Amino acid sequence: MSQEINALRAHFDGDLVYLNPNQFSPLYVPRLLFGFHKLRQLWAREANLQMHQLYNPDPFPFPILRLLRRPVIYTLSCGVQNRQPRVAFFNSLAAVTVSDERSLKRLKSWGLDNCYLVRPGIDKSRFTFSPLPLHSEIRLMVGSAPWAQTQFRTKGVDALLSAAQQSPNLQLVFLWRGVLAEEMERRVRRMNLDKQVVVLNKRVDVNEVLANVHACITLAASPAIVRSYPHSLMDSLAAGKPILVSRAIPMSDYVEQTGCGKVVESVTPESILTAIEALAHRYEDLQKTAQQVGQRDFAQQAMIASFQRVYDYVLGLTN
Repeated sequence: MSQEINALRAHFDGDLVYLNPNQFSPLYVPRLLFGFHKLRQLWAREANLQMHQLYNPDPFPFPILRLLRRPVIYTLSCGVQNRQPRVAFFNSLAAVTVSDERSLKRLKSWGLDNCYLVRPGIDKSRFTFSPLPLHSEIRLMVGSAPWAQTQFRTKGVDALLSAAQQSPNLQLVFLWRGVLAEEMERRVRRMNLDKQVVVLNKRVDVNEVLANVHACITLAASPAIVRSYPHSLMDSLAAGKPILVSRAIPMSDYVEQTGCGKVVESVTPESILTAIEALAHRYEDLQKTAQQVGQRDFAQQAMIASFQRVYDYVLGLTN
């Protein structure tokens, strides 16, 4: 999310404040209390700002938002699940933004009347198309590394490793971010996958990584644990590489509509291998489509323009 937030701050100006205190708190702080340690600071800053924008994965009704004196825009970064949120709370906010049509439709069906669709965007100038012929082996980049032990299962890491065990021609390149790296290395060693799996637990040039893979895959058992449009998948399309995505992730609707990859029906080794086989069977066509939509969609300036329209509405500049 930091890239999106930084793009908005560079264009519109603004401060960045973290409401979750648990990274530094010696005691666990429940979500109901998030932000209260920053309330005086927020009030002081309100003299020089027009609105607040809160980023959060799910529609949680943070009590701190009722105490802010400027309008609040609540940006949901992940897909909305079937559990209905507190409609009255969210209708009391200035606006709620989502990045996918599935979530927008669901929120509106529950009675939220202040929802807006803002398709995410990336800096596509960072990516170039480097074709990689597909022969007997297929190499996939894997994004959205786990933050917690349970996510080895829910984000499909265990299923991907099992799929690699079953298919010696499958190679996986995991982008890691420091958390649970040793646990991941133990899994790779225990399953004897050292020759098939690479874990990049460092800062990398994603464009260079994508140049050496055929496609990118992101898995999730629930829409609430990854972004509706995972960054690694948008990067992959910008580099002209097709994508594989779980049915639970809202971006799967876009994949089916455009034909830029394949949908993985469930987070199991069998479903993964079925989708990979289907991708390999039509790889050239899918790659061409990925290159087309990757250059057409997800422009950062389009995202900024969409947020501008939301801001103008909140400030009463448009109807």
